[in-house]
Amino acid sequence: MARTSKQRRSSSGREALRKNGMMAHLLDSLDAGEDIGHFGRLVFAMVARYFMDEEELRETLIQDPACDERQALALIEQVKQRDYSPPRREKVLQFQAQQEFPICPNAEDPDACNVYKDLQFPESVYEHISEYREQKAHAHEGDSSATGHA
Repeated sequence: MARTSKQRRSSSGREALRKNGMMAHLLDSLDAGEDIGHFGRLVFAMVARYFMDEEELRETLIQDPACDERQALALIEQVKQRDYSPPRREKVLQFQAQQEFPICPNAEDPDACNVYKDLQFPESVYEHISEYREQKAHAHEGDSSATGHA
């Protein structure tokens, strides 16, 4: 019975990820055994961890011939430990510029590769982003006041 529930969860997670063109592209590429590059795997893990359990995420990542089990587990652990939020489109494009595989298959489209447009994340993700932006704003305020006294 638990297996059926798990299968339902993972297939619903994959279906949810497919609502975003970039994630569907990454899933299709991984399922086809393509090397999506380090940053492709990183982006995939940063987003997919909210839709797949760790076992399915690992199994999906190791379909990439450049990613063995040890590397997949290390990547998943890094994403969890650093509590990475899913990347904004601009970050995806920065990552893509550093590798050959096109993470964002339609980079000319300003709506493409925006995971926040198509996917629903847990509320904690949005709270984490808000806190980060507030901290960053306060840090910049400190910078300007410090330079104002110089």
